[in-house]
Amino acid sequence: MVTFLAGGTGTPKLLDGASAVFDPADTTVVGNTGDDVELGGLLICPDVDTVLFHGGGVLDTDRWWGIADDTTETNAELHRLADAAGLADGPRYLDDEAQVGGRDIARWRRFSGVAEFMEIGDKDRAVHLTRTSLLDEGNSLTEVTRTLADAFGLNVDLVPMSDDPVASIVHTDEGEMHFQEFWVAERAAPAVDDVEFRGADDAEATSETLDALADPVVVGPSNPVTSIGPMLALDGVEEALNETPVVAVSPFVEDEVFSGPAAKLMEATGYEASTAGVADAYPFADAFVLDDGDGTELDRPVVRTDTRMDGPEDAERVARAVREAFAEVEVA
Repeated sequence: MVTFLAGGTGTPKLLDGASAVFDPADTTVVGNTGDDVELGGLLICPDVDTVLFHGGGVLDTDRWWGIADDTTETNAELHRLADAAGLADGPRYLDDEAQVGGRDIARWRRFSGVAEFMEIGDKDRAVHLTRTSLLDEGNSLTEVTRTLADAFGLNVDLVPMSDDPVASIVHTDEGEMHFQEFWVAERAAPAVDDVEFRGADDAEATSETLDALADPVVVGPSNPVTSIGPMLALDGVEEALNETPVVAVSPFVEDEVFSGPAAKLMEATGYEASTAGVADAYPFADAFVLDDGDGTELDRPVVRTDTRMDGPEDAERVARAVREAFAEVEVA
């Protein structure tokens, strides 16, 4: 049995080849939900959906977002209507009262769908509509995620980290922004002062998540702050990781990050933007997989390989290094 903590694109890319190393029937993937937003009344779970679409063989792997060859007619029409009506585009938050009204799952991250700032494909939208409707029928996010996973034919158990709302809020020199506004609308341009996981103090990790954390855990090369940080903010998660073997794959090669805003966010939250900083952020990790070109010396076992992943063969190579690192932990 093995559990992957998945957020962003790093861990899903690793999962692209993991099935050749770790039996999918014995694999659980815990998805980050700190990036979730409600847009135009529909709950969107970007990190969960990346795993969902990839496992279903429909992910757009050029963008690692959305469904391949999806049309965007509804999105285009929303922008045409907004322009014709003279409505401002860009992220349009609902007011403060609305942020905590309605279904609990939408708290702190509710946006108007006028000129929606995230490009949602038409098939992609059908997933969000189904998810939101099943939630409105009284199902938990865990139950809904497993239902969707069955529909997409996943061969791993995919569960969200929590059934409760947690929102990654980036504090910038331009004000507070939900991570999706910061990353999608602003392209990570604003200077960052801090990152808050709003709602984490009141949210609970699901029993499914905590059960999965009793197995050996792989932390893939995801953003340590906004992909893994929301999970660590939940009561009991870091404690569970301290009690089980954990192997982490660095998203850096020394001080160069493979992709995304991890460097800026790590510096803003008090960590060095480097592999050494990742090790500091993951005190629970028992071993690391680093790139061949990464000479960082750590106080824990290290297995080195080429960690760039441009396809399933690369991902399988990294997954085999992860398995080797687990063996190092058992020997130690």
